[in-house]
Amino acid sequence: MRYDPAYVSIPYPGGDVPPETGVCTDEIIRIYRSVGVDLQKEVHEDMLQNFSTYPHPWRWGLHHPDANIDHRRVPNLMIFFARKGEALPITQSAEDYSPGDIVTWDLGGGVPHIGIVVDRKAPASTRFMIVHNIGAGPKLEDVVFQWKITGHYRYFGRSE
Repeated sequence: MRYDPAYVSIPYPGGDVPPETGVCTDEIIRIYRSVGVDLQKEVHEDMLQNFSTYPHPWRWGLHHPDANIDHRRVPNLMIFFARKGEALPITQSAEDYSPGDIVTWDLGGGVPHIGIVVDRKAPASTRFMIVHNIGAGPKLEDVVFQWKITGHYRYFGRSE
C-alpha cells in the first residue's frame, strides 16, 4: 500500500480512495465501513449543520464542507468523535484503552495521527494493540503510548 494524502474526488456517500493508497484516517474509515458505519457521510452531514465547530478556516482555509476530504482529516475526526460519540480520559494506564476505542496522537511538530484499539494483545506487554497506518500501510502494533496522546474516543455509529 502506498501512503498517499493527496486530495482525491470520490463518490458520496460510500466513497473511498483507491485501495492501494491511503493514510491513517483511511484505515479508520474502512474499519467503520466494514461494520456498516459510513464516516464520510456522517462527518459530512455533521459538518453541514455545524461547520463552525470544525477547524476549517485556520487549518485548511475552507469555507464549506467537502465530502471528498473532510472525513480524511484527523482533527475533523477528533471533533466528530467528541461530538457524536464519547470523549474518554487520556491516561497512561493500558487498562483504560479497550477494543474499538479510537486514539489520536501528536507525532511531533503538530502532526496528527489516528488508530483504533483492537482485541489482540501484544505478547510482550499484554496491552491491546492498535491498527494504524503511519506510512507503510496498515499495521497491527503495540503503540498506544508511542507518541503523545491527544484524544481517546468511543463511537459505535449513529444512534437513531
